[in-house]
Amino acid sequence: MTQHVRFSITIALIVALGGFLMGFDASVISGVVSFIETEFELSKLELGWTVSSLAFTATLAMMVAGPISDRIGRRSVLTVAAVLFAISAILSAVAPTFALLVIARMIGGLGVGAALIIAPMYIAEIAPAETRGRLVSFNQLNIVIGISAAFFSNYLILTLGESDLAWAALLRLGEWNWRWMLGVEALPAVLYFLALLLVPESPRWLAMQGNDSAALAVLEKVSGPDKAAAELREVRKSLDEESGRAKASLRDLFHPSMKLVLTIGVSVGILQQITGINSVLFYSPMIFQRTGIGTDAAFMQAVIVGLVNLVFTLVAIALVDRLGRRPLLGFGLTGIAVGMLTLAYGFGTETYTLDRAAIDALPVEIDRAQIATVVDETFQSDVEFRDTVSSAIGPENYSKHESALVNSAIDVNSALVLVGILGFIASFAVSIGPVMWVLFSELFPNRVRGMAISFVGLINSTVAFLVQLVFPWELENLGNTNTFLIYGITAVVGMVFVMRILPETRGRSLEELERELVRG
Repeated sequence: MTQHVRFSITIALIVALGGFLMGFDASVISGVVSFIETEFELSKLELGWTVSSLAFTATLAMMVAGPISDRIGRRSVLTVAAVLFAISAILSAVAPTFALLVIARMIGGLGVGAALIIAPMYIAEIAPAETRGRLVSFNQLNIVIGISAAFFSNYLILTLGESDLAWAALLRLGEWNWRWMLGVEALPAVLYFLALLLVPESPRWLAMQGNDSAALAVLEKVSGPDKAAAELREVRKSLDEESGRAKASLRDLFHPSMKLVLTIGVSVGILQQITGINSVLFYSPMIFQRTGIGTDAAFMQAVIVGLVNLVFTLVAIALVDRLGRRPLLGFGLTGIAVGMLTLAYGFGTETYTLDRAAIDALPVEIDRAQIATVVDETFQSDVEFRDTVSSAIGPENYSKHESALVNSAIDVNSALVLVGILGFIASFAVSIGPVMWVLFSELFPNRVRGMAISFVGLINSTVAFLVQLVFPWELENLGNTNTFLIYGITAVVGMVFVMRILPETRGRSLEELERELVRG
């Protein structure tokens, strides 16, 4: 490995730590929802808002992160994001009310939106064309590592809180488990802030500011003196061709010449989220608890989800510059559809029956005379079971003891549900998860790249926000089967559409792709 390759990999890994924080911040809430739902007495929409509030402000940040980075630089925006992550973690950990917890999560969302847009943009602008796909995928890899770290951290804190260790009791891990889950993020946030001090500014951004000498110095570290000069000439040529035009505006994104790249970007951005990835990742313990396996086992299976996500993201990074973007998307989207349809079928076979033994094992707070009205009655869906039992013992009592009631009554093929989820996660991780950000960093011309990525990222984040917000409501009102069936059908339709319009971008320079895909 040459010195130039080591430098580019090192810088890409540092910048991609923003992805780690994004993944950790977004998915750590998965271990928190069951605790805050009872502590703050939240409705299903309030619970969904706690999760989705981060995506809401991330959406707002995406609207401005690109244009701001065009003014003050990519690295400066990432530095601000690191500070926001740290503030959010600390405030979330000490939040005394639901409202303050949401505000803290929204602050973190600003960091998420900025990092999600700027980190892959920076890496694409500094990476050589032959390794750009792999290096940009580092960001998705770190997102996945962050997700896995959050799942493991949640499980570890939960386990330690239930242990007899003196230091765990001193830290009150059992009593403050969800607060510790949220607060530990402050440590990697501070590390990211310090690591960014070692990162140079994007060479393409420096060239946009007319600082060719600084841009050349950075490119020489990445590609060597000979290639650096040629790359700078190509960047300068592209910028000079645009210098006579007015400053990029939102109107430029809708110019007829941008029709193809914008359609691809918007379609892929919507499809990545509307197939339900954040529902599975951010509510995985809740989903697993619905199979009746218990809280500890649900958290453990969430850790397995994170590990599968990580392994198949590594597979995607190894293949994205070998097989190309289209083959990975085609294979992965097929697997996403199969995984969701498997989940729908698995939950479709569930039944619920409370026999005498199950009722005797329920918490004493549940009135035995009231619950006896449904003894030995079999229900064919979670919605039917919940509505009937809730009417018998009261909605508040049912909500408080829902986990115990479901665990006692459910009969479902939990192994099939696990296989469906893991297949879905593996397919997502090897395809549209990392490939979307590679495509975003490649499709748009230099002059409008920051604004364009912000725009499609805004759409992606808006869909993510809506999916996260309504998922608890969907489970409660549509049931497990119908919720996952909708995701499966959406994946099939989206796959057919995207594969019809997507070209291969592997191994081409950003300027070459601009000449081919942006016409006029």
